[in-house]
Amino acid sequence: MRITIFGTGYVGLVTGACLAQSGNHVVCVDIDEAKIARLTQGEIPIFEPGLEQIVHDNVRAGRLRFTTDAAEAVAHGTLQFIAVGTPPDEDGSADLQYVLKVAATIGAHMDDYRLVITKSTVPVGTADKVRDALAEAVRQRGVDVEFDVASNPEFLKEGAAVEDFMKPDRVVVGVDSDRAAEHLRALYAPFNRQHDRTIVMDIRSAELTKYAANIVLATKISLMNELSQVADRVDADIEQVRKAIGADHRIGYHFIYPGCGFGGSCFPKDVRALAQTAGKLGYDTEIINAVERVNDRQKQVLFDKLAAHFGDLAGKTIAIWGLAFKPNTDDMREAPSCTLMEALWAAGASVRAYDPEAMKETRRIYGERDDLTLCDTAEQAVEDADALVLVTEWHIFRTPDFADIAQRMREPVLVDGRNIYKPSYVAQAGFTYYGIGRSAASGATRHVV
Repeated sequence: MRITIFGTGYVGLVTGACLAQSGNHVVCVDIDEAKIARLTQGEIPIFEPGLEQIVHDNVRAGRLRFTTDAAEAVAHGTLQFIAVGTPPDEDGSADLQYVLKVAATIGAHMDDYRLVITKSTVPVGTADKVRDALAEAVRQRGVDVEFDVASNPEFLKEGAAVEDFMKPDRVVVGVDSDRAAEHLRALYAPFNRQHDRTIVMDIRSAELTKYAANIVLATKISLMNELSQVADRVDADIEQVRKAIGADHRIGYHFIYPGCGFGGSCFPKDVRALAQTAGKLGYDTEIINAVERVNDRQKQVLFDKLAAHFGDLAGKTIAIWGLAFKPNTDDMREAPSCTLMEALWAAGASVRAYDPEAMKETRRIYGERDDLTLCDTAEQAVEDADALVLVTEWHIFRTPDFADIAQRMREPVLVDGRNIYKPSYVAQAGFTYYGIGRSAASGATRHVV
């Protein structure tokens, strides 16, 4: 099949590369000339395991190419995916200007039937606006061109996006015509060899499904984080609680790990956007609003534990392991590390930090600062530090030599923001250990903040 992808960000690039990998001919188009030049030269602008290889393979095979020429891109594909950003407005609602601009561009250039598919995460009702933008562009040209609009939301986890695309749990397709459904079933047939994972529904339901999925997962995280706050105050161990409740198949173990809050490009934005959509329709989404409030509060927990231990943080040096919002990505959007670092700087502390992939992004965000040292290794980050904070649970941080680390530090204090260490073991190495909702019985230091 011949496919066009508008947008070469995270979703667009992964989608284009994976569809090319299954034998389709894909053109990815973007207005960012520098990005297209980099992609054409084989430089991948994001870190995502497995992506670089399939991009290179399909460019060499001639199935994947990049352009800034919108007319060429519209002429290429019968299927036109819109995968541009929908950044939050000041009120938290999704900004659709880029989506609708692409729709108008497609309408301005298409001369034959096109199926226009929203891949971006968009509010319910966006497909109607896309349809109107296409129809208006066609009307202004005075031509008669048929088109369909569909919704095909993405469910890609950063750090596992290629695997998620190639082996999907489900493929959600929102359509209002048999022709559109037939095209999308044919497109995703290679990903349904063992059993049909495609779920076809009406367009508005598909648009809501994306938000619903992310908000259910975000709610599980915030609920567990709130329970960890209770555990801290009653001296219970949230990790033992987690194992016990996860054994209930109705709950399960996914997304019930307490920590220092969620970040990234999806959960925070989608929680706010759906709350705004409902609010504009006169409905107060109390649970969804609470998810955001709990998450914002949880991002303060790491700083609060440090402040409770030291009192005055002015002049202290804090080592941070992990800057990306999650492992296997360099994405720092709304990352808990940002909340922590900014609070430490405001309190007069300095930061020594290391992350396997997000160092360049950290420099881009914060530039050169006297109170920020980006280190080449995890060991270098803890040199002469007054405390170590584990923020992102990269595998490289899971089994460190605590005895060696303690000797490198001024004071062996560890704040485990993801509960990946056994408190009693860390304590044996001489550390004062603070976890998230860990009890004194586990070996954690008893200190409620």
